[in-house]
Amino acid sequence: MPSYLFAQLAARMPAADRPFIETPTGRIITYGDLVAGTGRIAHALVARGVGPGDRVAVQVEKSPEAVMLYLACLRAGAVFLPLNTAYTLAELDYFLGDAEPALVVCDPKSRDGLVPVAERYGARVDTLDAAGKGSLMERAAGEAPDFADVERGADDLAAILYTSGTTGRSKGAMLSHDNLLSNALTLVDYWRFTSADVLLHALPIFHTHGLFVATNVILAAGASMLFLPRFDADEVMRLLPKATAMMGVPTFYVRLLQHEGLTREATRHMRLFVSGSAPLLADTHREWRERTGHAILERYGMTETNMNTSNPYEGDRVAGTVGFPLPGVTLRVVDPEGGQALPQGEIGMIEVKGPNVFKGYWRNPEKTKAEFRDDGFFITGDLGKVDERGYVHIVGRGKDLIITGGYNVYPKEVESEIDAMPGVVESAVFGVPHPDFGEGVTAAVVAEKGASVDAAAIVKALEGRLAKFKQPKHVFIVPELPRNTMGKVQKNVLRDTYKDLYAR
Repeated sequence: MPSYLFAQLAARMPAADRPFIETPTGRIITYGDLVAGTGRIAHALVARGVGPGDRVAVQVEKSPEAVMLYLACLRAGAVFLPLNTAYTLAELDYFLGDAEPALVVCDPKSRDGLVPVAERYGARVDTLDAAGKGSLMERAAGEAPDFADVERGADDLAAILYTSGTTGRSKGAMLSHDNLLSNALTLVDYWRFTSADVLLHALPIFHTHGLFVATNVILAAGASMLFLPRFDADEVMRLLPKATAMMGVPTFYVRLLQHEGLTREATRHMRLFVSGSAPLLADTHREWRERTGHAILERYGMTETNMNTSNPYEGDRVAGTVGFPLPGVTLRVVDPEGGQALPQGEIGMIEVKGPNVFKGYWRNPEKTKAEFRDDGFFITGDLGKVDERGYVHIVGRGKDLIITGGYNVYPKEVESEIDAMPGVVESAVFGVPHPDFGEGVTAAVVAEKGASVDAAAIVKALEGRLAKFKQPKHVFIVPELPRNTMGKVQKNVLRDTYKDLYAR
């Protein structure tokens, strides 16, 4: 069969003259342009020596051409390797050494610094900028639009995504053609996407959310995207009347709530708002509903698994939960140590199994073996529970679990209490070494502008709310919490910053 994922998506594409991408400047890329453009780029990749199974590492700014490069890699039988645009040359040295790509595509401004690193690992270098120009597109311009797709099967690799690296060295998650296709088709059905939908796309495309969830869903539905280079609240509000759906991270919704143009009338035509990549505060969920009349649909996914659960399209979208396991996905909560299944409502390690779950970590069979149970379930590293209605709750990362004086403390429980206090925007609770207790429960708290939030008052207020061992031994009022590019709070940074706090 031709390139499995692209062939399946191509079979669902609408008429060639239908729009696939529209940029804020009014540029339109039709589905016909998409097929021709990916054909030309696929020819250029092959001419550069890219063969079936070869990796193509890509660190470029967001553009329609960058999306076409992803699809061209599928057509050429290559493995697409997107890299965060914030990665430094030293970090890139690790990724290129680990993945050994045949070709690296970078921003023209990065080329001179990157060439020696790429050459060290036997890779060639091409360029692509935010305007869709560069040496790669110059090569593609001279190629024919027709391309005979390289044969790839459902289990062949389509992409490698490196984990965010918040705990230790990043690992390459190997995603197959069927991992990506099965999840896209499930989401199209579950979230009711059709060819009439227009997605407002303001996410980065080096991450699973913006690249695979958003883009693959739109392709599988034969729909279209309003393609913003980055999130800008004014630009989102300007383009919102042309959209029917938006996928975002919690920060998007927090910033839009600060925009005076956000009203029920401004969002009346919208069908769906989805949030993911980081936990959405219950207060944000509530305020958004009050302001717009829409309940944000929160879901739960990972680099290694694509999407696992989702709040329902119809029915209660419960704040603070990530909904139900998606069709085809099996989810269980087990004892983190022994692995035995836990009763409903008890907190434990979340494990998942399904066609969405990755094939393992690139060139790391030991880590792969350690992260899978013998019956095929993937150990997510996330702690959670399933309530009496079947809704899944994420309470934190396994590595975020604090063990103090022999007692387990789940940060989310403490954070929920602090976040509910007047004048508090958000908090992060983490453990750092403590000479008496092993770990000391510690909190970083962001206050509202102008609010009088006192660390001692927070500690006092928690006295009647939480068991003594769960209460923070120290509270810091901070201007903001450290986050990675997808908005996830980096507790490893907090742990490192305050690691000597309780040292004698």
